[in-house]
Parts: sequence; C-alpha cells; structure tokens
Amino acid sequence: MTRIHPTAIIDPTAELASTVEVGPWCVVGPNVTLGEHCVLRSHVIIESHTRLGEGNQLFPFSAIGGTPQDRKYRGEPTWLQLGDGNHIREHVTMHRGTANGGGTTSIGNRNLFMVGVHVAHDCQLEDEITIANEVMLAGHVHVQTGANIGGGAAFHHFVTVGSCALVGGFARCSKDIPPFLIVEGMPAQVRGHNHVQMTRRGYSPSDIEAVKQVYRKIFRETGGTVAEKIIELRLEFPNVVPVELLCDSLIASAKGVHGRALEAQRADNKLTSHGSGIPIPQDPGS
Repeated sequence: MTRIHPTAIIDPTAELASTVEVGPWCVVGPNVTLGEHCVLRSHVIIESHTRLGEGNQLFPFSAIGGTPQDRKYRGEPTWLQLGDGNHIREHVTMHRGTANGGGTTSIGNRNLFMVGVHVAHDCQLEDEITIANEVMLAGHVHVQTGANIGGGAAFHHFVTVGSCALVGGFARCSKDIPPFLIVEGMPAQVRGHNHVQMTRRGYSPSDIEAVKQVYRKIFRETGGTVAEKIIELRLEFPNVVPVELLCDSLIASAKGVHGRALEAQRADNKLTSHGSGIPIPQDPGS
C-alpha cells in the first residue's frame, strides 16, 4: 500500500506504484513515475518528467529531474530515466536531458551516488557504478558498468569513463578514461590496471593478466607508437574481450577532440585527432 506523508506534495499527473513510500516534505512534480518499492525519505524533490524503476531510494535533500543547466535549453519536454535499485544520497542533483543531447539523461541499475554528486544533462550512466561524495559530471558524460569514482573528481563534458575503471579522488578528467585502468591526478593520468574490480566482477585470471600486459606495453614501455602497440596487442591476445575493449577505447578517443570520443558527436566538430597524442592504427591486413 502506498504511504504518503501528509506534508508531501504530489502532482495529480504523477504515477505512484502501490508500494511507494513518500516521506515528509517531499515534492513530486508533474509527469513523474515511481516504480514499486521506491522510497523518498524526506525533503526529496523530483521536479518533473522523471521515470524511476523499482526499488530506488532517495535520501533527504536530493533533487532530481531538474531543468538542464544549458543555455540552449528552451523548455522542451525532456526526461530523466532511472532503472532499478539505485541509492541516491543526500544533496545529489540530477538534471533532465536536452533536445540537443538526445532528450534523456539515463541512469541504469544498482548504482550508488554518495552525498553531493551532480549528474548533468544528457549523461548516460550504466549499471553498478559507485560515485563518491561531491563528484561532478558535466553534460553528456558516459560512465560504463562497474566504474568507481573517488570523491571530488570532476569530469569535462563528453568524457567517457570505461567499464571497471577506477578514478582517484579529486582527479581532473578532461579526456576519456580507458576501461579496466586506474587514473588519478590533475590532470588525470593512468597509474595502473584495476585488477581488484576485475576480480570482483568475475573476470578470469588470464583476462586480468592480459589487461596488465596491455597497461605495461602502452603506458610504461618506451619505444614505438601507441598505434603500433595496439596492433601487436590484438595479435598477441586474440579474442580476449577486455583487451579488445581497452584497445577500442584508445582508438575511439583518438578520433574525438582532445581525447574525448563523444566530442565527435557535436555538429561543429570534425572527426580529427586533437591533443590525444594517439594516432589511429591501420588494420594490419590493409
């Protein structure tokens, strides 16, 4: 049975499942859908045009579904979409998408957003991500499954954070973060491979060792270009999925602007390499 505190304000157009709990002083705006077993603790604001799946918990003073902080936004109906089982802690903010960015900010399943995290317009976050306190995600950032982000880290718009990546606290991330690796610093630099998260997510010892060898060859060994090393690694580790994903990430970053593959989506940018320092390798059979 739905439980709504008498001080809560629920817009008539909002749709609440039968097991939703809405605590004191919450505001649920128009065109909001709350799935089964969602809990709004207290003082939660869901502004408008937001869909939540099942089992999401929102803690006091979180504010989601807000208007995008984008000068190009003209009031068109856009959305914030969340999957199941997300924990959104105190003072987290999440904004709706923009027409320019596809219209939807998307959050997957079983993610943890700690105190003060900001998720800007048009971000795309996948599943089982952990984001620590006061992390700032600018518009159009893509965070892949299993990534871990330390407190206070800041991300330039259009950055991609790869699967199982670990980003150290207070890192300044202006370029794509490759999957399975550890980055930290200002600016963020690759420091190692994330064998801990790969182990937790069930990757085999051989996959983890392959990623370790890729890290050493590309980021520690001198001599040869990154393009040449990628070709060699693909031949050395054929059909090893993490190696393929890591190599694909490096190539994609080189195609974008300033090392951000998603930046190439902007209409006023060309598909050229600027600042990444990684030339695009040719197929060895060409």
